[in-house]
Amino acid sequence: MTGQPRPGWQQTIEAQGLGFHRNVPQGSGGRPYWDESVHYSFTLAEVEDLELVVDELHGMCLEAVDHVVKAKKFGAYGIPEWLWKPITRSWERRDPHVFGRFDLCFDGAGHAKLLEYNADTPTSLVESAVVQWYWKQDTHPGADQWNSIHEALIARWRQFIPAAGVLHLAHTNTDESGEDALNVAYMADVAAQAGLKPCQMAMEDIGSDGRAFYDLDDRPIEHLFKLYPWEWIVSEEFGPAAVDAQRDRPWVEPLWKMLLSNKALLAVLWELFPDHPNLLPAYLDNPHGMASYIAKPLLGREGAGMRIVQPHQVIETTGPYGAEGYLFQEFWPLPDFDGWHPVLGAWVVGDVAAGLGIRETSGLITDDSSSFAPHLIEG
Repeated sequence: MTGQPRPGWQQTIEAQGLGFHRNVPQGSGGRPYWDESVHYSFTLAEVEDLELVVDELHGMCLEAVDHVVKAKKFGAYGIPEWLWKPITRSWERRDPHVFGRFDLCFDGAGHAKLLEYNADTPTSLVESAVVQWYWKQDTHPGADQWNSIHEALIARWRQFIPAAGVLHLAHTNTDESGEDALNVAYMADVAAQAGLKPCQMAMEDIGSDGRAFYDLDDRPIEHLFKLYPWEWIVSEEFGPAAVDAQRDRPWVEPLWKMLLSNKALLAVLWELFPDHPNLLPAYLDNPHGMASYIAKPLLGREGAGMRIVQPHQVIETTGPYGAEGYLFQEFWPLPDFDGWHPVLGAWVVGDVAAGLGIRETSGLITDDSSSFAPHLIEG
């Protein structure tokens, strides 16, 4: 659906926290990152069906973690052997988790298909939880939206950190766009509304004596939310100490999420649930005769380092990923709406589906130049 952007929309969304949009590479035709000149419309029945799909996929992913741990299939993930036991212990303790985002392909007619799961460091949280909600309130006050993300996050933090407890939240200073800082600042605000005392900092400013971790004021870090992927942490000099700390002070997201944030998960899911209507065939060793497939780096991000192979063409993107290995997944074209291709980002908070954010691209791969489009429930 098309519509007229609100006058002064840039200032409006920046006041709501979405300042980094000016630093995002613009898409085709100079399209901005936040684009309210278009929106997607769903029926309530469609949203209810998608909620069931997301809940089921999340449950299947937890089964996949349990399977990998019990069968000791860490090697398929390329995870170093020294991490196998700590990940196992983290899962056996059920170290608490907060959120994740499923990326789905859905055309409104057939079954939604899982493309991947952003389970450790998902972003686009502010635009999903806050900015598109206020857009709806301003432009379509009589409509609804699949969006209980904010309330669900508050409730989730209340579940496993004592009220008035200090929660440190960290991101890396190397993120030049400001997106990570924005997502961490929003999570700090949510934590404060849950009754916690948030303390924001950079990962680079966390100190360690080899046993415990401290902030710049030498306060011990008891609870840490980190928007910094585990595969980066374990390769750092402080990685072994960070892993050891999980025994007493597990970070969020927990160590066992390494088994969900790696694209090897998709092959494990296909092995455990073959021909499931919401999954695509996926393999780790080779394409298994698929005529059209996409090769994804196991730890790739923002569409980098991918290769789409079809009988009539091969499309590749550049990037620093791939040395860790590839997943081969059946290529499932995104739907086409006037030349734009949406990916549904379905949020899970705790163990329950909580909302939706949509990103569009004019190409076949969603990358860091894709635009965010809001949505409504109508009819």
